[in-house]
Amino acid sequence: MGTASSLVSPAGTGGEVIEDAYGGGGGEACEIPVEVKPKARLLRSSFRRVGASRPGGLIGASFKSTASVQELECMAEYERLKKEYEIFRVSKNNEVASMVKKEAKLDLENKRLRAELQALQKTYQKILREKESALEAKYQAMERAATFEHDRDKVKRQFKIFRETKENEIQDLLRAKRELETKLQRLQAQGIQVFDPEESDSDDNCTEVTATGAQSEYWTGGVLGSEPSMGSMMQLQQSFRGPEFAHSSIDVEGPFANINRDDWDAAIASLLQVTPLFSHSLWSNTVRCYLINTDETQPEVDIFIRNYSPKLQRICETMGYFFQVVHFPVENGNHFQAVRKWEIEKSSLVILFIHLTLPSCLLEDCEEALLKNPEGKPRLIYRRIEDGKVSSDPVQQLTEQVCYVNKAKLIDHMGGVEEGAYETYNCVEKIIKQDIFGCESTEVEGKDLGNKEESTAPEEEVFGDVLWDAHDEQEQIEAFQQASNSTCELGFEKYYERLNDLVAAPAPIPPLLVSGGPGSGKSLLLSKWIQLQQKRSPNTLILYHFVGRPMSASSESALIIKRLTLKLMQHSWLVSPLTLDPAKLLEEFPRWLEKLSARHQGSIIIIIDSIDQIQQAEKHMKWLIDPLPVNVRVIVSVNVETCPQAWRLWPTLHLEPLNSKDVKRLISAECSCADVKLTKEQEKKLEKHCRSATTCNALYVTLLGKMIACAGSAGNIDEILQQCFQCQDTVSLYGLILRSVQESMLNDKDKHLMREVLCVISVSHNGVSESELMELYPELSCVTLASLVHSLHKMGMLTYGCGLLKFQHLQAWETVRLEYMEEGQNSISTYRRKLIDYFTVQLSQGRVTWRSADELPWLFQQQGNKQKLHKCLLNLFVSQNLYKRGHFAELLSYWQLVGKDKSSMAAEYFDSLKQYEKSCEEEESMIRLADLYETLGQFLKDLGLLSQAVAPLQRSLEIRETALDPDHPRVAQSLHQLAGVYVQWKKFGNAEQLYKQALEISENAYGAEHPRVARELDALATLYQKQNKTAELFLKRSLEMRERVLGPDHSDCAQSLTIWAALYNEKKHYDRLRNCMKEL
Repeated sequence: MGTASSLVSPAGTGGEVIEDAYGGGGGEACEIPVEVKPKARLLRSSFRRVGASRPGGLIGASFKSTASVQELECMAEYERLKKEYEIFRVSKNNEVASMVKKEAKLDLENKRLRAELQALQKTYQKILREKESALEAKYQAMERAATFEHDRDKVKRQFKIFRETKENEIQDLLRAKRELETKLQRLQAQGIQVFDPEESDSDDNCTEVTATGAQSEYWTGGVLGSEPSMGSMMQLQQSFRGPEFAHSSIDVEGPFANINRDDWDAAIASLLQVTPLFSHSLWSNTVRCYLINTDETQPEVDIFIRNYSPKLQRICETMGYFFQVVHFPVENGNHFQAVRKWEIEKSSLVILFIHLTLPSCLLEDCEEALLKNPEGKPRLIYRRIEDGKVSSDPVQQLTEQVCYVNKAKLIDHMGGVEEGAYETYNCVEKIIKQDIFGCESTEVEGKDLGNKEESTAPEEEVFGDVLWDAHDEQEQIEAFQQASNSTCELGFEKYYERLNDLVAAPAPIPPLLVSGGPGSGKSLLLSKWIQLQQKRSPNTLILYHFVGRPMSASSESALIIKRLTLKLMQHSWLVSPLTLDPAKLLEEFPRWLEKLSARHQGSIIIIIDSIDQIQQAEKHMKWLIDPLPVNVRVIVSVNVETCPQAWRLWPTLHLEPLNSKDVKRLISAECSCADVKLTKEQEKKLEKHCRSATTCNALYVTLLGKMIACAGSAGNIDEILQQCFQCQDTVSLYGLILRSVQESMLNDKDKHLMREVLCVISVSHNGVSESELMELYPELSCVTLASLVHSLHKMGMLTYGCGLLKFQHLQAWETVRLEYMEEGQNSISTYRRKLIDYFTVQLSQGRVTWRSADELPWLFQQQGNKQKLHKCLLNLFVSQNLYKRGHFAELLSYWQLVGKDKSSMAAEYFDSLKQYEKSCEEEESMIRLADLYETLGQFLKDLGLLSQAVAPLQRSLEIRETALDPDHPRVAQSLHQLAGVYVQWKKFGNAEQLYKQALEISENAYGAEHPRVARELDALATLYQKQNKTAELFLKRSLEMRERVLGPDHSDCAQSLTIWAALYNEKKHYDRLRNCMKEL
């Protein structure tokens, strides 16, 4: 039945009678115990209260109860809820208290932040006021600077006008003087009496007569016959160093004002031994010997080419130059007129072989080569004389004119043809060494032809710490000249203004990006602007680099940074050693830039053309994204398609396609050179054709003009135009040029040779020289090669770079790959193997030249042949050649490719030297071994492995002491190099002892008055300066010695003064420095 909790009445009801529904009697109400499990104790207490209130106790049983169960339940629920409420209230109170605390804390923090904000607002207002004051001061300074700049430019313009006027007057006077002297000489040669006006005034009867045929003393001595002065040599050097050296004066604050730039550059170049001097007789690093002969002297020419040309080639190779003999047979006298004229212009030396007669077909060549010689290049006439036979009148007249006008050397030979050819060889060798290479006469006489040891390196390079590759520098000079040789401006005036705005814009400013399609004229624009900038602002220092095709030496980032750093060192007052480590070099370049910018008052502009052709340009040129010094501006050019994405945010100058006016002007300029005139209909067709983006860029239009000019001379312009109109881009137009040149070749053999030549050039590292092509293809004649190169050069396909034939534009290189290498990589590998075989044979013959060192390791790298590359690198002469020319990073990259680190590389070199030493028995081989040990020591020193560099240098010293003599000058050289390692190692005591030993040996070998002794004194002075000791005594002795021995105007004197100036500059002795620079 369950519990009775539902029947219990609410509490508070009395004893009520409950009616019995079944008829039973009622009973008295009573409380019935009910079991309520949760509330049992509460019910029991209720029963007790009820029983106590009734005297009789409980009577009977009833459903009526005194306490209701529901009440109990409510009370229990109430208690429970009350407890929960108390718990909830306590927790909420705690939360409220916590929030109150947090609120108080936030109030405090808010008060503190408000106080800081007020302080920052006050600071901001203060900085704002200071900024306004600074801007006002800046504007005032800019106004003063603009006024000063205007006054300075005005003075410079006045001085320039004055200088140019005086120079023109001097040139006119000299020209008139030469003409008068020439007339005087001719009158004397004709036996006419010449009166001296000064003597005629004093004594009319006294006259001075020059005998018939006698030569005036002025021609053998005096101004025209004297050696070039230091000033003229510096001018010559400056003219071949590019536009960034064409400064009038150096503008430096303080004690450096009014120092002539030429003198300073000469001193720094002499000190650092980095700037090459290129002879004006050399055409692109090549000694070109042009031979003219008659049928009578053909035997001498054959003997000269067969027996003595290879010897002359070896002499030039040891000096780092090419040698090329150009000879057109007599039967071709009436042919190849344009080619022969071009070869004569390029020639370094012209030799005329004559006997009794001179054919009329050779007169034009003789006049062009011997009489029209404005640059004064060496000329030689070999004349065979026989008893009883008289030369013809043309021979006598030509000989007299050449000898009197151009001072050509004349060989009158009586004897056999063998002796005549040998005598010619001796004279040519002397001309090459003295007149072209600039060697001293004593050096030439003392050198034996077969002695390679004496002719391997010039004396000036023995102590040079900075390794400068003259070939890379000449390649850059030629690239600049080639880029700026166009006479058309192509509407560049609007771009010039944008470039000028960049230079004048306030710093800081990111690099300017010159973009455009391939062949749009970016290189031409930059080169032309460089020339204009130098004329307009001579104080602006411009450093440029023109990048060639990908994977060439000019596109290697380490060589670019090293070259630019050396350029900066030439213009900096600090004389510091240059690291060759590529990583450190990249880090130090911005520091050098900062140093120079702090000392250079004018602007510094760095221009890198085709920077996108550099391998991993973003990684190796990351200094471009760093903030540049305030007076430094950087301009780089890229192709639109290959520009890195991160660089596209820079300010950009985009070269638009040419308009119709520029197209017409450019084509007219090309046609006018060939005396070709187009009809109106042809001009309309050209204007209609050159409207798309690919057909109106500068390169395409230039090539189109060249094709029209070439066709005009042949009389088939319309036919060529139809063929050109089918070419819609530059590559296809280059293909048409290739086919037209190939069709002009005489036979199938020459056409095949043309294909071979172009393919070999395309797969090479930096190009191929003409002498190398003739050795690669013996069937290739000189006439065929000369005419081929002339045609391809004229049509914009090939050009010269440091004596190497290479493509003028990247599109020309791509065209050869498409036209002649259908098999792709197989064809490339075939031609590369041909070059590998050629240079490998050279190595086997002991001919290790800069060309074999440049090409062979690179070819092995491209072929992926690590084993042969490793073997090639262990050829000590190859590595020595690369290191000596500063290709440090390239050498390290090769070793990294074969999986060797610096320590492993050093160990392998040392082991290879040990093996090579076992085969060295003769004195000459031991001397070469000592040179190799010395090079290895220098290489390890540059790597930072100073402890490992000591062993090879000590071994070199031991070998020289044993093979030569303990007092030999080469021993002093070893001591000097070893001391240099100790100086870098900061072991100054050991270095001082070695320097003093080297000084003693040099004094005993050369005497106390010799430039070698002065070099040791300079080294001791630098060492003493590092130790804060007195170094002036050594410098004073060195300077006085050089002034006595060489003369006060010699460049070595400037070297001592420059070291002295650098020491004074570091010590801040500006008064002494000013006096020192005045002497400079």
